[in-house]
Amino acid sequence: MSLSALELCARALIKIGAAPIAAFTEPTAEAEVARNLYGPVCDALLTAHPWSFATAQASLPRLVAEPVADFAFAFQLPPDFLRALSAGEGAGSRGLVYRIVANRLHTDAEEVMLNYVFRPAEGGFPPFFDYVLIARLAAEFCMPLTESTARTEVLGQMAEMEFRRAKLVDSQQNTPAALDDFTLIGARS
Repeated sequence: MSLSALELCARALIKIGAAPIAAFTEPTAEAEVARNLYGPVCDALLTAHPWSFATAQASLPRLVAEPVADFAFAFQLPPDFLRALSAGEGAGSRGLVYRIVANRLHTDAEEVMLNYVFRPAEGGFPPFFDYVLIARLAAEFCMPLTESTARTEVLGQMAEMEFRRAKLVDSQQNTPAALDDFTLIGARS
């Protein structure tokens, strides 16, 4: 079941015993807290782990203007970019030396393939991410709405536990990473 941003916030509010909201524009403290915290909390959670549903690859367009120092070329980052995971030359997406500066990727390579984290639409969130996002939102909403540090701390611990569980579920959707060029393994041969 796909949940909207409003539904995710309403469920987080219910979790802390607050009234759910029907719109972000309601003139209530709950709506104001949800409106101001949802985006940053969601983006922080998305960038905290390379979630399989929120990673993409893109061949970056090279910009005409060259970097001022250190690298020969600058490339435009995708509009939905949140965090770089790796970059490579041509069709490869790893191994490139680069730096992100002012929303551009600087490198000496003439072509760049970028692996990155983006913010998908809420309808693209899997159930395990919905659950961890609701838990994190509840922890973040708790202090401004209830002023209870004890409840906020407990909700924060629960959100961290759900985050670890969600990372485990997400990591089981990929082939485990192999050790490349590990000298001790090479010495055994």
